[in-house]
Amino acid sequence: MSTAPNLAPASRRDFLKGAAALGFPTIVPARVLGAAAPSNLIQVAQIGCGRIARGSEFPGVFRHHDLARFTAVCDLDAVRLADAKNLVESTYGKLTGTERFAGVKTYADYHELLADKSIDAVCISTPDHWHAQPAMEAALAGKDIYLQKPASLTIAEGRQMADVVKKSGRIFQQGSQQRSEFQFRYACELIRNGRLGRITEIYIGLPEDPGGDEEREMPVPPNLNYDMWLGSTPQAYYTEKRVHPQTPQLKGRYDRPGWLRCEQFGAGMITGWGAHHIDTAHVAMGTEHSGPIEAMATAEFPKKGLWDVHGPYHVRMRYANGVTMYLSEKYPTGLKFIGEDGWLWVTRGKYQLSDSDAGRPRSTVLDASNLNILRSGIRENELHLHASPRNDHHLDWLTAIKNRTQPVAPVEDGHRSCSACLVAHASMKLGRAVKWDPEKERFGDAEANGMLARPQRAPYGTTHVTGKG
Repeated sequence: MSTAPNLAPASRRDFLKGAAALGFPTIVPARVLGAAAPSNLIQVAQIGCGRIARGSEFPGVFRHHDLARFTAVCDLDAVRLADAKNLVESTYGKLTGTERFAGVKTYADYHELLADKSIDAVCISTPDHWHAQPAMEAALAGKDIYLQKPASLTIAEGRQMADVVKKSGRIFQQGSQQRSEFQFRYACELIRNGRLGRITEIYIGLPEDPGGDEEREMPVPPNLNYDMWLGSTPQAYYTEKRVHPQTPQLKGRYDRPGWLRCEQFGAGMITGWGAHHIDTAHVAMGTEHSGPIEAMATAEFPKKGLWDVHGPYHVRMRYANGVTMYLSEKYPTGLKFIGEDGWLWVTRGKYQLSDSDAGRPRSTVLDASNLNILRSGIRENELHLHASPRNDHHLDWLTAIKNRTQPVAPVEDGHRSCSACLVAHASMKLGRAVKWDPEKERFGDAEANGMLARPQRAPYGTTHVTGKG
């Protein structure tokens, strides 16, 4: 017996029934989880209340208000902090049928939040350079953690974070939501169970970021703790496009922030999107705790302007299993796996069927060289990957907290996906091939090893937490 989406010509109703049996997203009332007393709810705090928090973490936890409840919010920008408090209280007011849900605590410093014994878990949705340190400190404070990707700014701090979190025994979910989406899990299961034969190549398409102009120095807004926002990175004059919008309009305040295009705070799209798609490739290959052994990359970097992350690029990475992985902005966004017995394509989007020119049903987000590959399903005696309940990444995390079990995207996996991206980035910066030992987590030469870490500005940084700086 096997489980597979019914891709043979059939009614839409029949297909949806089969998809639901596979865990395809369906609308299920929250009451299915059962009414929970307030004292039994997971008390969650949000650290970083910007664009990603508002688009992912807030709605992700709101959906399960009978399992968890936001009780505190934290941000270095007082305006965003006030927005977050208003959002949480007004949303829970509507969900609970009261005029307004009161009592959401606010913190300008996450250290004070972590000292709050009533808080069980934290969602961390800060800029990339502020991922590893608060995750480590949250684990040491006894909090369970949901951390947005990428796991870290550097490979060295990613390793520090993974070690601290694992030693703490806390539940950690990386924000690699593709692991919880049906089409990605099913694609990986098909590949892991040999439907393509031996995998030889993987093609990954990621977006790119354009450069920008020079930006003048501006006064630091009184509502922003800019020194702490810079954190462990070097001092730099304030300009709005280095940080995030300060518009008076609510919607404009949560437009895509400028820090995403500054190497001071992240590596650009190679980690921004690469941490998702490389993570999927690792699951498909079964290399979640490993990485490439060699990378050769070329990239164009802006020669002037504030925004300096990579532009157009091409990456080739080799793995010990014989797979060669290619990444470029010229490929369609998604992953194409090439095997000895065919190919498989998977990308984001709602899993729906459409009729191809050949008149046979296909999916726009999951496709293969032979439709029988998709029809084959996963038999009971074959490998089945972790299936998040309702294909919901936040629910998977909350369920893991309740049951004290590992979620779908644990800390070591998140670190390894990020480190593979940073290996490629090192080759981009050096303009040459680099050798990588995924077991020792070291490059094959001293110049490349100099890129494993960055100097950390006191009193911030992961080395400040470990005391080994």
